[in-house]
Amino acid sequence: MKYQKKENILLGVNIDHIASLRESRKTNYPDIIKAAKIIKNSGADKITVHLREDRRHIQDVDVFELVKIFPDCLNLEISISKEMINIAEKIKPKYCCLVPEKRKELTTEKGLDILNNLFSIKMAYKKLHNAGIITSVFIDPNYLQIKCAKNIGLNIIEIHTGYYASSNSYNKKKELQLIKNSIKYAKKLGMIIHAGHGLNQENIHAIASIPEIQELNIGHSIISDSIFLGLKKAILNIKLSIINARK
Repeated sequence: MKYQKKENILLGVNIDHIASLRESRKTNYPDIIKAAKIIKNSGADKITVHLREDRRHIQDVDVFELVKIFPDCLNLEISISKEMINIAEKIKPKYCCLVPEKRKELTTEKGLDILNNLFSIKMAYKKLHNAGIITSVFIDPNYLQIKCAKNIGLNIIEIHTGYYASSNSYNKKKELQLIKNSIKYAKKLGMIIHAGHGLNQENIHAIASIPEIQELNIGHSIISDSIFLGLKKAILNIKLSIINARK
């Protein structure tokens, strides 16, 4: 039997936590632009930032600067609020991912509930699509949410892997199977599948080896590892883990 090589998987690196460090002292360092250049030169395919409504880390000026320097690889995560959609229409990043957002959460706790926000998400997607922005939605591994995304017209989804990443060994197997089943369902609908949240060196192999996934978005663990390894080495290490998972 002829061996078929699995497709390469893209890596988006989220740099929010670099901005969190900067904002903790309200300094002009660490330099977001410098970090993004290192990340891109180290093999990452996309630069991901989440412009939150409370501006706790990434600021508007960061996004404006990043889209100038990285027009072909900036992935902007935003809520479906009117303010955020208007900003995206103005900035016009190449990619946008619609995500849920609560002011008091430390990080994104779950996927966007399309079923109960159908009209708002449909209108947000329509505006971004009309602006020429390639748009995805961050959702839980749930058949109904996936079907709702498809019905709205969204063709790209990012599966929330946080439940899998934070589970104990028994529940981790259940969550992994749920992710795999949901991805197969989305693939049957002709969708493009990304995944992310909570992934690190210890848990990434099982996710990265799922052949239907075309892109992973990882931030916290890479930035955390870079404290000890250096940012370039942290990127190269995670890329190697992904590549090995596809062999």
